[in-house]
Amino acid sequence: MYRVGIIGAGLIGNKRARALRPSDKLQVVADLSEDKAQALANNHGAEVESSWERLVQRKDVDIVIVATSNNAIPLCATAALKHRKHILIEKPGGRNPEELKQLCEFAREAGTVARVGFNHRFHPAMLKAKSMIEEGAIGELMYFRARYGHGGRLGYDQEWRANPEISGGGELLDQGVHLIDLCRWMGGEFELEVGRAHTFFWNMPVEDNGFLLLKSPDKKRYAHLHASCTEWKNIFDFEVFGKKGKLQILGLGRSYGTEELRYYKVKPEMGVPELTTQNFPEEDKSWEREWEALINSIEGRKTEISHLEDGYKALKIVYEAYQQSKN
Repeated sequence: MYRVGIIGAGLIGNKRARALRPSDKLQVVADLSEDKAQALANNHGAEVESSWERLVQRKDVDIVIVATSNNAIPLCATAALKHRKHILIEKPGGRNPEELKQLCEFAREAGTVARVGFNHRFHPAMLKAKSMIEEGAIGELMYFRARYGHGGRLGYDQEWRANPEISGGGELLDQGVHLIDLCRWMGGEFELEVGRAHTFFWNMPVEDNGFLLLKSPDKKRYAHLHASCTEWKNIFDFEVFGKKGKLQILGLGRSYGTEELRYYKVKPEMGVPELTTQNFPEEDKSWEREWEALINSIEGRKTEISHLEDGYKALKIVYEAYQQSKN
């Protein structure tokens, strides 16, 4: 049994609490809002701590989950590492790559397990696609193409994500890092070729659309990615192209539509490829799978969970795109 402390009792903090194994114990919760902390604690038989600083010092906490706004993640995570806690932090892990780079150094000194919550890796269609790629189902990889977006909501430009002092950036940093992480997870290292961040619609100082062209260091693989919060109808469309076929993941459940994996197999005579479709209509269990992966990491087993270095490299690409966009 692992004893868990959660900093941040909002939407994601609640999801993380529900994803714990029955054998684990939510021990304590801290949030700037005492009401939110109390509500989450009551739902799981946990205590409420008066501050996150006190939470990370507690001897009855083994793992700290940091589910705060981006500006607070490095501060809380660093303190938890200094007290030799294992940590799981939400993506993107900070406001800029330098914050994550420093956190990587603290994690190495602490000697505990530190991971970033890129839960999209643990959607069933993603896990199946990764397995098929490794088995050679689509042959040598050529390129990725992906779109991920939503339409915002009334007052979206007044939320904390629209404040660069808190968020560090806009849509590229929010949803775009998921696409970058998935490309790196499936296709190896990538670096930025061309990046553009632009605000078309929302009245805010961060971008509502981001466009990336990535390349592998050997220039044998590319990725064309678009993250948007002017999509109006939520969309997730992730394609992987190989020399023998293509994999396409559509939807993430709920408002993004039923999760679906399409496998297009190129025939020897070419022409229209063979199409095989698999649907995953069940409830999203990516959060539970990611938690299992964290536990496996702590216990020394190899898993698919993102390391802090993965978060750093994704953020580095985002910030290079920001710099290009200023020119």
